[in-house]
Amino acid sequence: MKLHRRQALSLAPLLLAAAALPRTANAAGIFSEFGVAIRGADPVAFFTEGRPVEGNSSFPLTWSGAKWHFASAANRDRFEADPLLYAPQFGGWCAWAMTKSMLAPIDPTAWVIVDDKLYLNFNHRTLERFNRDPAGNIAKANAAWDAEYA
Repeated sequence: MKLHRRQALSLAPLLLAAAALPRTANAAGIFSEFGVAIRGADPVAFFTEGRPVEGNSSFPLTWSGAKWHFASAANRDRFEADPLLYAPQFGGWCAWAMTKSMLAPIDPTAWVIVDDKLYLNFNHRTLERFNRDPAGNIAKANAAWDAEYA
């Protein structure tokens, strides 16, 4: 794949962030920073409030090897009852980066729900790219995730 200079420069921040992360094939795990999944955002709130809400350490839950924080006990209980309904796709790693078979951290404010699934992205620019072709990008990211990390 040949990249034009502008495309390569626009990927630079994502590549630098990805390079700083430990990468083990088939062991990507859940994106967590400082021991908390998805930067402490409450995954249920994306669905119930339509926006990212900071979780509270008073309402923790450990799932899939990561600690999750929730804004309320009710949200924690909802997640615990059906975590696959609320957990972000690709372990909470950047969905657009996954289309390139890369792991990259996320910004919880750069999100979208497509077909009742939560997709997080590195920043608002990558979210815009992801949203240009959600179905195509989801298919690419699913294939990369399944091949590299599932």
